[in-house]
Amino acid sequence: GVVYAGSAAIPHAVESLTAAHTAGVRLAFVTNNASRTPESIADHLTGLGLNVDPTEVVTSAQAGARVLSERHQAGVPVLVVGGEGLIQAVRQRGFLPVAAVSEEQQSPAAVIQGFSPDVGWQQLAEATYAVRAGADFIATNTDRTIPTARGIGPGNGLLVGVVEAATGVAPVVAGKPHTPLMDESAERTGAKRPLVVGDRLDTDIEGANNAGLPSLLVLTGVSSLADVPRA
Repeated sequence: GVVYAGSAAIPHAVESLTAAHTAGVRLAFVTNNASRTPESIADHLTGLGLNVDPTEVVTSAQAGARVLSERHQAGVPVLVVGGEGLIQAVRQRGFLPVAAVSEEQQSPAAVIQGFSPDVGWQQLAEATYAVRAGADFIATNTDRTIPTARGIGPGNGLLVGVVEAATGVAPVVAGKPHTPLMDESAERTGAKRPLVVGDRLDTDIEGANNAGLPSLLVLTGVSSLADVPRA
């Protein structure tokens, strides 16, 4: 919704970001989508015409893993509901990703849930079993919708809502509009005067406000001009 929708670049986004980078602005590509690895996102952005290193990509999966590390010791099993990006982030923080609750193995200390188009009933059921058994519940983000090449689709928030409704347990949220992802982004870029550019009032802009950061709304994704007066 800011740089791309689906596989295609948003009109003028590449040119604008290239001009900003040439002028000395340091860029970070921050996403609430936890399904892909920073390497795959960097490859995607580079394919659109930007020159992006994986270290310039900050995902809600990384922020979620950071929250995990603040609440649990490394080495414990964590049930991961989501894609490869979330599995990688959890593993990089020293945790053991598992896909199911097993009677033969140590029970997961936590469940972390992020968006993936492959999430189905079985994964949601495993998360429910673990949370009802006492596992900590962390969500990378709770976006109700996600922009795709075909339009607006259901987001991670609706899938997280299934587990929350089935367990009665609300998750700790790492992604926008909560501050862990903003903190991770500002820390990793060393930003002195950050500007958060986003296409969603309820995640990007609200998240910037929660973190005390200035923001810029673009109208190429979820929020429209008609939404602004109601914000």
